[in-house]
Amino acid sequence: PILASAHDNGCICLWSIQGTLVKELLPFSKYASVPLTALCTDISTKMLLAGSKEGHVMCWRISSFLEDPQNCKNQIKEELRWRAHSTKVVDLFHEEEKNVVVTASIDGSVRLWHAMNGSYLGYFGQARKFELSDISRLILPCDVNNFPTIIKEENKHMEKKKFDYPLMLDRDK
Repeated sequence: PILASAHDNGCICLWSIQGTLVKELLPFSKYASVPLTALCTDISTKMLLAGSKEGHVMCWRISSFLEDPQNCKNQIKEELRWRAHSTKVVDLFHEEEKNVVVTASIDGSVRLWHAMNGSYLGYFGQARKFELSDISRLILPCDVNNFPTIIKEENKHMEKKKFDYPLMLDRDK
């Protein structure tokens, strides 16, 4: 068993039941890390989802890591990120049978998203029925203007590259 905790600096810590830190995750992002406010997994613990203070939802594939946490080849890969709300995500859960993610925000809205690609399916209280089978339409809620980002490259955010730019005084300039 692994315990996951979300933190103010935007990282997720995975702990053993003995209390030792097993892995630390940072969301793959070109933006500064923001506090994480909600965590959940699917029932089979293949996916780990996190909601942020800025309304984003991030999704990691964790199944191979959980099978053998000691094997460094079994990496945790962030696969998907989308803006779910314009304000803080306070709760979320993954419904594995229907393959949807439900998010709730401090603005009072509860929204439904497709779990595999982050496409918007609707909100609770809408007049029309949810169309869970039609994920080809790319629509967004009125307060969100960013489409989901599928992350295909490896997480390189933790690698710090060293660049050598020596300062040189040029008196002629």
